[in-house]
Amino acid sequence: MKRFFVVLLSGLLAFPAVAADRLKDITNIAGVRSNQLIGYGLVVGLDGSGDKVTSSPFTGQSLSNMLTQLGVQIPPGTKVDPKNVAAVTLTATLPPFARRGQNIDVTVSSIGDAKSLRGGTLLLSPLKGADGQIYGMAQGNVLVGGAGASSGGSKAQINQLSVGRIPAGATVEREVATALGSGEFINLELQDANFTTANRVVQAINKAFGGNTARAVDAGLVEVRAPLDANQRVQFLSRMENLAVDPADVSPLVIVNARTGSIVMNQAVRLEPCAVSHGNLSVTVNSNPQVSQPNPLSQGQTVTTNQPNINISADGGKVLNVPRGANLNQVVGALNALGATPQDLISILQAMKAAGSLKADLQII
Repeated sequence: MKRFFVVLLSGLLAFPAVAADRLKDITNIAGVRSNQLIGYGLVVGLDGSGDKVTSSPFTGQSLSNMLTQLGVQIPPGTKVDPKNVAAVTLTATLPPFARRGQNIDVTVSSIGDAKSLRGGTLLLSPLKGADGQIYGMAQGNVLVGGAGASSGGSKAQINQLSVGRIPAGATVEREVATALGSGEFINLELQDANFTTANRVVQAINKAFGGNTARAVDAGLVEVRAPLDANQRVQFLSRMENLAVDPADVSPLVIVNARTGSIVMNQAVRLEPCAVSHGNLSVTVNSNPQVSQPNPLSQGQTVTTNQPNINISADGGKVLNVPRGANLNQVVGALNALGATPQDLISILQAMKAAGSLKADLQII
């Protein structure tokens, strides 16, 4: 019988959540954002691995237009079928505060039937934004992280050959103005909207800079009063983004990948008592509480811990017994050790959720 293995990321269950995060890790400053750029160009110098004009006619048209712009006249009716040229799309990200003359990376992707871009050179090509304006010019040697060879009908290939990258291959030609707020206020956008986290962000900022510096507009937006002078505003933001903030407790969540059988859960997941019968799987999870008593006069505290005892078998279609105190890590670990398929696990978790035993949101991707 084919055995399926379930990947369970349970490290978060064994350790408490980090107490505080930096403000910059949980918020974004409104208006400080990157912009996507796109372009079209030709990669030349390929070793016979370029586009075929019969299936990619736009490559021949682009090459003819480029040669005409360079002063090379092609006689009418001449068939242009260069095997060393490939038509490509260019994508890049224009970071915030990018200045004219700075360099950015470019990703080059074939849009024709070129077999490989390895060893090719991108000719000068414009990069445009969503508004149609040119924000950069790209050119350079394409670096491909793969390799391949074919002979006598046999072929061997490592990684992808039709996509490459040009580090620092584009020069910024147009700047995008980035406004740090409107007037004396800037807005902080929480990455995960939460009323508790927004309130704690306001408290941390007001504690560091004085009352009435910040106020929460809603669960995802905090308005902050900042200095008007540009230099003072930068110093203010530098101090503010490093403030420690305790985010709200995460919501319990279990994510199941139905294709791979992977299960990912956070530390807030817990189980209530339930019983599940599924096929011939039988898993019993017992949690035995043990009391740890400190030594006399040690000023310690009495601590109660649960020691799990897991027994598994595959006979007779018994009932899955999950008492209070067991966690999902133990249940899934036992099912995985027994050789349960991903579909078995998904069905059992859905049954636990429907019965109210699984205290978490269940997402299947």
